[in-house]
Amino acid sequence: MLDERFVIVGGLVNLALAFTYIWATLKGRVQPNRVTWFIWALAPMLATAAELYQGVGWLAFTTFMSGFPCMLIFLASFLNKKAYWKVSRLDLVCGALALLGLLLWWKTSVGNWAIAFAIAADTLGAFPTVIKAYRFPETESPITFCGGAFSAAIGLLAISVWNFESAAFPIYLLVLDLTIALLVQFKLGKRFKPAHQK
Repeated sequence: MLDERFVIVGGLVNLALAFTYIWATLKGRVQPNRVTWFIWALAPMLATAAELYQGVGWLAFTTFMSGFPCMLIFLASFLNKKAYWKVSRLDLVCGALALLGLLLWWKTSVGNWAIAFAIAADTLGAFPTVIKAYRFPETESPITFCGGAFSAAIGLLAISVWNFESAAFPIYLLVLDLTIALLVQFKLGKRFKPAHQK
């Protein structure tokens, strides 16, 4: 088990790698889905507040640092008109459901429910980008998601008391970030496309 302050290192690595995505966004080399990145910025901030309320301490930094770089990427997407993915009806539905989940958390005001709703909202917000990473991996960059996975792994290694409030969000982040990184890096959607669609 690592000292829980190591989550600062994981968070800073995540932030540093996020700047490569921000730069690629500004240059138009990647096309972030604004619905996803907005939800990815908002849900972790609410989950961080819930984790701190539940007494998680330093481990909440992992959750916070999963959202802060996302807000920077969301804002960067407005600086280059060619650097954003057009929002579809699916994106809007996922975004609306994600916001509903966050509203339900706000209404319950129960720490673990807040974390669960934040994960649900974050997952729904992730759908558009997961689908895009599968179908159009060239519009994404795997390095940022590797940074998120690294930060989540450090967070998990620093847990001294395993419970829902300390482990749920980092486990979710690790699975999500690794999934997207693998989809993009290995272009899995292109590899497994049915023969009649090639």
